[in-house]
Formats: sequence, C-alpha cells, structure tokens
Amino acid sequence: MRVILDPERCQGHGRCYTLTPELFEPDDLGHCVVLPLAKDVPPELREAALSGVANCPEQALSVEE
Repeated sequence: MRVILDPERCQGHGRCYTLTPELFEPDDLGHCVVLPLAKDVPPELREAALSGVANCPEQALSVEE
C-alpha cells in the first residue's frame, strides 16, 4: 500500500501530519509532504495511514494498493 498526494488539492489543514507524523510532515507553508515511508506503508502503520487519508477534508490524499 502507498499513499498518494494531490498537491493541488491540499489546503494545509494539517490533519494528516497531526494524526500520522510517521508518514506525513508539513512544508514551510503547512501543506502536506508525504514521507518516503508512505510509498510502501508497513503493515503496522496501515490503519494510521488510512486514518490520515480519511481525515483530509480536501481529499488530497489517496491510497493505492
């Protein structure tokens, strides 16, 4: 599983990196940056990744199996 970001949709609400700092971090403007670990999410972080994706109000994050 990997997480994909659509940077055009991200508005910088910060829910993703607040909920799952292992997979996401903010850039200088507070927009999401997907960390390398999110390109091949380990099983123990699967639920956390799904939570980060589900909590994005702009639906800028998606999952690819």
